[in-house]
Amino acid sequence: MTDMASIEDFDKLTAKELHDRAFRLARRRLDVRFFWNLIEAVPAAEAAAGHVGEAEQDILSFAQRLDDLINPDTPEEADAIRPIYISYLMDHQEDGSGLASG
Repeated sequence: MTDMASIEDFDKLTAKELHDRAFRLARRRLDVRFFWNLIEAVPAAEAAAGHVGEAEQDILSFAQRLDDLINPDTPEEADAIRPIYISYLMDHQEDGSGLASG
């Protein structure tokens, strides 16, 4: 069993590393709720990154939200979603999401 990671450990990872770990775990767990929560969070992440017009457009476009979730337009948008990845990975460490599982 791997050591439990702290929030600080996860916070040291890049947004891309967090994305990859959380997506890998959610796919393995077939966790539709996690993906749905992210889809709902995309417009807020865009607005937090200063892209209010894009956020307004995405509210109307499910397909665009999916695309922005998989490939954020800017590092600021990716960083705005980091807390969701960290929370998810912290909550499901018993499922093998520790830092050693890369």
